[in-house]
Amino acid sequence: MDFDRVPRPAYCVPGSSVKNLIIAIDGPSGVGKSTLSKLLARELDYINLDTGAMYRTVALASSRRGIDARDHAALQKLCEEILIEFVREGGEESVLLNGEDVSRAIRTPEISLLTAAVAACPEVRRAMVERQRELGAAGGVVLEGRDIGTVVFPQADVKFFLKASSEIRGQRRFLELQSQGAEVGLARTIADVKARDDADINRSTSPLKKAEDAVLIDTTDLDIPQVLERMLTVINKTRKSGQEGQPG
Repeated sequence: MDFDRVPRPAYCVPGSSVKNLIIAIDGPSGVGKSTLSKLLARELDYINLDTGAMYRTVALASSRRGIDARDHAALQKLCEEILIEFVREGGEESVLLNGEDVSRAIRTPEISLLTAAVAACPEVRRAMVERQRELGAAGGVVLEGRDIGTVVFPQADVKFFLKASSEIRGQRRFLELQSQGAEVGLARTIADVKARDDADINRSTSPLKKAEDAVLIDTTDLDIPQVLERMLTVINKTRKSGQEGQPG
């Protein structure tokens, strides 16, 4: 997506909006979390932490080493050995695995399905959550994933939970993969989305669910600019409320 083509709301001034807030975005795959997280980070001059990409990167690394997702000891050791980094250059964000750009490699259907199994490993989640908390502790961050508002940062200043029908999310994912040159079928892609939902919702460790105080936004019939505007409205209300509560 060309982020510069997305209209900027008139009331949001980059670099002068919210300072030091922790913003959590949760929801299932294909709901627009990654795109919106990047846009919010740009608008607010914040750091974007794509936590889902971290789990995808662990899944890719485990696949390359031939580690079974049920081998929790091996996965724990893997997390101790690999280095996951986020870099931004020329307006584009990349995910690095031990210095290698794996931004596209972690988005294949195979890695998407494997990620659900890897992310269900308690040892992997502990390692990733610890790192996420370290990176976001000072605030000024936008984090997106499946358990940010419930587990990683239950004290987040603003929480969003995005949802959309599995059919719509499957169609979005299908078009995304096609644009990347992947040979995929629509029915299979929708089935994969449903399978990922089932795994995320029913896993025993940090299952996907909406935090009680999260703002729910259904993106089924909304485009990205519309969702972004709704999120910024909530964030600006939080900012105003915080300013009013400060001593003069």
